[in-house]
Amino acid sequence: MVAYGDIRKWQSGPLDTTVGDLNKRCDELLGLSDELAASGTPQGWSGKGADAARTKREDLNNRMERLVAGVAAVRRAMGEAADAVEALGHAVRETEDIAQRNHFVIKDDGSIVDNAPDTAHDPAHIDEYFRERQRVQTELADRVEQAVRRGTDVDNDLAAILSRAEKGEVDDQGATTLQAAATAGAKQGGLSTIEPPKNGTPWDNAGWWDSLSEAERKRIIADHPDWVGNLDGVPGSARDEANRNRIDDERAKLEARKRELEADLDDNWFGGLFTNADAELDQVKAKLESLDKIESTLAQPGERQLLLLNMSNERAEAAIANGNIDTADHVAVFTPGLTSTVNGSMEGYDQSMSDLRHRSEEELARYGDGGKVATVTWIGYQAPQLSAHGVLFDDNTVLDDHSAQEGAKKLAPFLNGIDASRATDPHMTALGHSYGSTTTGIALQQNTGVDNAVFYGSPGLGTNNVDKINVPTGGSYYIEARNDPVGDFGYFGIDPSHMDGMNHASAKETTLPDGRHLSESTGHSAYMADKSTSQYNLSVVVGGMPERAVRDDGKGAGDILSWPIPGTY
Repeated sequence: MVAYGDIRKWQSGPLDTTVGDLNKRCDELLGLSDELAASGTPQGWSGKGADAARTKREDLNNRMERLVAGVAAVRRAMGEAADAVEALGHAVRETEDIAQRNHFVIKDDGSIVDNAPDTAHDPAHIDEYFRERQRVQTELADRVEQAVRRGTDVDNDLAAILSRAEKGEVDDQGATTLQAAATAGAKQGGLSTIEPPKNGTPWDNAGWWDSLSEAERKRIIADHPDWVGNLDGVPGSARDEANRNRIDDERAKLEARKRELEADLDDNWFGGLFTNADAELDQVKAKLESLDKIESTLAQPGERQLLLLNMSNERAEAAIANGNIDTADHVAVFTPGLTSTVNGSMEGYDQSMSDLRHRSEEELARYGDGGKVATVTWIGYQAPQLSAHGVLFDDNTVLDDHSAQEGAKKLAPFLNGIDASRATDPHMTALGHSYGSTTTGIALQQNTGVDNAVFYGSPGLGTNNVDKINVPTGGSYYIEARNDPVGDFGYFGIDPSHMDGMNHASAKETTLPDGRHLSESTGHSAYMADKSTSQYNLSVVVGGMPERAVRDDGKGAGDILSWPIPGTY
């Protein structure tokens, strides 16, 4: 295995020089084609001497063809190795930059040393400090691991091709001309395309992607879009292109399955009475409708990125960004709750996220840094459904946190992946509504790098302690509208209205200091209504200006009933 210290020293320049020399040699050899063709036996010459000459010429031709094939294979291998080393150099430099910015040192053996001065942290926020340092150290270790994995793969591939060429084992594949031999040899000189790390973290995935050349990335997106479309840690632009490439294939598979199920049901006298074929057919139809909704959403004005496309579960899962998560200064990820589906909810939520992005950028232009915002609708889990079966018998019932726990396992790496895919982290906000706030609250009990969280209409955050929500101190906000009974359930932890340390933002009608009038949001489902106070509060937190939020504890009669008994939580 190649050592990290070796990769640090690698340079693509000598490989490029070798490629240039091989190009010249290959051109010289190909230039001998006419000379070889003219070296046949003179016309009319026959006998043993003529036969021997022809045999000698054929042997020379064969040797030349094998030589040309070998040179062509090495030429291609050297060229691809040069590209790979250049990409690895970029990956190493990015890793070293992260280490330097955060006072870590990476040793030649790949070990990570924390070199931060003792005065680098605020004693009042010691837990946050060490949590973030652990997160950065994990990222560095994973990136180093992938650089070594990629470097070892390149080294082994190149050594194998050079060895085969030296031994004359590059096959000319029956070529009868030098040009055909060169073509055959070049086909055998390509380096292997290393697959993503199995069960990799977002930082593993980011390190793998960074180690690839641009040509390799394009080839993977075209030939293996399933490798990267849902891979946390890969840039949004690449995931978007890969997932769009997958839509037609996913549709074709669903259409084929639909025809199979319809044929089975037509041939069965009892229909789906004794099988699950009718239920599966309904699921397939809903997934096809989900693909339609995804495409229509992507076709809306403005930039969109398809960051997740998963048809493997009971219902479709998808995530669509408004804006560009790779370049935005501020990124918000919204997780909805009960009854949310791709086919039934994506278009509406996407419009709300588009409005929120617009309003947040307006506030940034007025009072902030003028930065750009991207908002993401994340329906990346099996949200509970409101049906008799869904409530009483489904593992993902709204009466249990199973769906939230499973969703949090996927939401947390998605959030980390946004940071991991970028050279500089954006200001990131997690938004959670209803049961989606439970999913978000559980996800944020992991180390995600999220800067702010806003929960609204929440039945509980999966904890009774705001300090369990791993965002910087004072970074959690709760909005509860009038006449929203869900916000008073306190079912998955105490009612967030009563959590010590939780900031409270208003959903009531108000007039801002600059004279703008904002409307009230009431009930459970109007928090993101355009030009409402609750939407305004979301917009300023997303834009990194929480000090401009309109404050109000939102407490009403329901909160009196949901007040937790001291000492019971």
